[in-house]
Amino acid sequence: MPAPIERRAVARIEAAFRVNPIVGLLGPRQSGKSTLARLFGESVHKGSVWYFDLEDPKTLARLEEPDLALGELDGLIVIDEIQKRPRLFEYLRVLVDRKQRKLRVLVLGSASRDLIRQSSESLAGRISYVELPPFGADEVAPLERLHIRGGFPLSFLATSEAKSYAWREAYIATFLERDLFDFGYRVAPATIRRFWMMLAHYHGQVLNFSELARSFGVSDMTARKYVEILAETFMIRVLSPWHENLSKRQVKAPKLYFRDSGVLHALLGIEDRRALITHPKLGASWEGFALEQVLRMKGHRAEECYFWSTHNQSDLDLLVFEHGRRIGYEFKFRDVPRVTPSMRIVVDDLRLDHLFVVTPKAQPYPIAEKISARGLPDLVEESRRLRSPLPRRRRLR
Repeated sequence: MPAPIERRAVARIEAAFRVNPIVGLLGPRQSGKSTLARLFGESVHKGSVWYFDLEDPKTLARLEEPDLALGELDGLIVIDEIQKRPRLFEYLRVLVDRKQRKLRVLVLGSASRDLIRQSSESLAGRISYVELPPFGADEVAPLERLHIRGGFPLSFLATSEAKSYAWREAYIATFLERDLFDFGYRVAPATIRRFWMMLAHYHGQVLNFSELARSFGVSDMTARKYVEILAETFMIRVLSPWHENLSKRQVKAPKLYFRDSGVLHALLGIEDRRALITHPKLGASWEGFALEQVLRMKGHRAEECYFWSTHNQSDLDLLVFEHGRRIGYEFKFRDVPRVTPSMRIVVDDLRLDHLFVVTPKAQPYPIAEKISARGLPDLVEESRRLRSPLPRRRRLR
């Protein structure tokens, strides 16, 4: 049996229920939402728990008449794959208003666009959102395995590299051939697969939609649509550029990252660490992986995070605002990072309070005024120390 794993989102769900009677748990398919919902129901919630999985045709049929199925229930109602029955959102508004604080509803969704749009129209002021990405460095170890395999539970916990890689290949095929259609996207699987594989080579780069469209043989609008689809289904992150009031020419296009390093490696044909170490995308792979870990450990929302770059090659991988302070992050796959002219320019031009250079192993040490090196393992341990414990010591296996 694998070692027990604490899913930190359990505490975030409980906190969200203190604000609103409905919580939307969002994340990619196979990230562990259903397991987490059951864990929450069994270990945290006090009272009756009712589960409805909309991938089950019988359950889907029952909810054709939602008042008959849900109207008399109290406690916690869990509805999985809510995007399959968006009309339920309007009924849930009536239900929670009728029951007041006697009822809590946890809805799970694998695609963000329709879920957020439908719920924001019907459930304004009644719903909070919690995002559940795959496993992160603050939940599992070792970091090296997490980087290679990514954080999807069945990939990370596989008994061998070959089985992990095979699972990711099957996941990608299912996502393209079934999931996108279920989410309402009408794109040929072979087309979006070729586009997705091409995007893997843009990982960590500024997006030039005209170049991207030209390379793929489609219009700018179509290229933007494909990128939007992959972002809305949690497969990629489109990081916005920051603009400072400077005379320098600043980059205005967004930057692209794959959110799961294991999926990136599968699309690039990287099966294990030996293949990764010699691959030309090693540095970009590490940058995206470390960036995702920092964002989830610090709890930053996507709209609060930026990169910054000028046309004379001064750039910053990540800019965030923490309690009124400007904090920058650079991600370098090296043991001993050194200060560069670009780092000094970034600190001065952006008026950073501090710049952290994050590497795989470095111990914390200053490398210049307002610039210091930090190892990702050290940041992980710091996050674990600062994070409040789970409500109960029940763990996911």
